[in-house]
Amino acid sequence: MTPLSSELRRLYLVPSTDSAADAAPIDRAGRVRALVLELAGPADWDLLAPLWREVQAELHLPAPGIAVSGTDALQLWFSLAEPVPAAQAHVFLEALRSRYLPQVDRRRVRLWPAADGAVHAAPVPAPQAGTDHWSAFIASDLPAVFADTPWLDIEPSEEGQAALLRALRVTKPAEFAEALQRLAQGAAPPAPPAARIAPAPGTVDDPRRFLRSVMNDGAAPLALRIEAAKVLLQHGG
Repeated sequence: MTPLSSELRRLYLVPSTDSAADAAPIDRAGRVRALVLELAGPADWDLLAPLWREVQAELHLPAPGIAVSGTDALQLWFSLAEPVPAAQAHVFLEALRSRYLPQVDRRRVRLWPAADGAVHAAPVPAPQAGTDHWSAFIASDLPAVFADTPWLDIEPSEEGQAALLRALRVTKPAEFAEALQRLAQGAAPPAPPAARIAPAPGTVDDPRRFLRSVMNDGAAPLALRIEAAKVLLQHGG
């Protein structure tokens, strides 16, 4: 296993129960560890940068990886220590979009995985068919450079990609649960550590319960409640 494949596995792949050597973006149960938010048309870092900063400052999450899609977008890659159902991952990303990109046309924002787990983001780094372009992870001081050309013209070095990923930390289950709660409550600033309430049982492990709580929370943003209702309807409520 190369250093790059090792880092991709550490951050974004779900190990298979069939073989310790196998891993994939989505497992057979429809669970994921990689959550990807993509901004295109154009790939405007001035719009995406506040989200990248605030998920760290306001939600206390680790910095997501930053990537150019190889086609038309900038991406943020969130890594979870433990896999969650695709529906829950999708609602989390929709909540981020609603909270931090409300002014952006929804057609410019792509969220991976899809709510049903049928589709996930294309792998990074990777060549783009029919072009000389590559998707790649990039350093946090470079996204603005790629606004008009969100790709690399040459294959990125495996060593460089591995080094960028090595600096990223996975999100622990408790951190993800707290972020979900804050987003469902309108992403109010977090309370001091001593006053924080422990995540409710089932917040992470019971996606239907979580989705229902979001849908029924009158204080949650309307767009987030609607998205939760849509996902519940798609999966039989």
